[in-house]
Amino acid sequence: MGILTQIVAADEHEVEAIGESLDPKSEWSAVERRDIDIPKIATLISVLTGDLYDDSVVLCEPIYISPAEGAFVLHFSDIARERLAELEEEAIEIVALELAATEEYEYAEWDHAELFDWLIELNELARTAGSEGQSFFVWMHPLRT
Repeated sequence: MGILTQIVAADEHEVEAIGESLDPKSEWSAVERRDIDIPKIATLISVLTGDLYDDSVVLCEPIYISPAEGAFVLHFSDIARERLAELEEEAIEIVALELAATEEYEYAEWDHAELFDWLIELNELARTAGSEGQSFFVWMHPLRT
């Protein structure tokens, strides 16, 4: 079974609405990818912050679970979002290479180019979120694939 994931830029008070949405990207600014699971999010946070994976995965506990839809929402580290927003294209290239070499992304056969494109989208979203005082939330739906 796959998972549909959207990284959403929104205000803190919108977490429940994000969790209840069937398609957050239709209501908020977001980047969507399939099969981005918690280990991949934790790995991204770890690479961006320099923290250990075990410390990053602790931050990936669901903060909202939809009883009706089965979707759940995580808070994406504000520090990681800020670091992502600060990256220039050359640094994004390096992060893409680092991610491509990790077990989580390598096993899923994500190549460097695909990761680079995803990171460029996330970088743009992070810059917008930062300028609007928003956080990143990760909406995951295990059934909408």
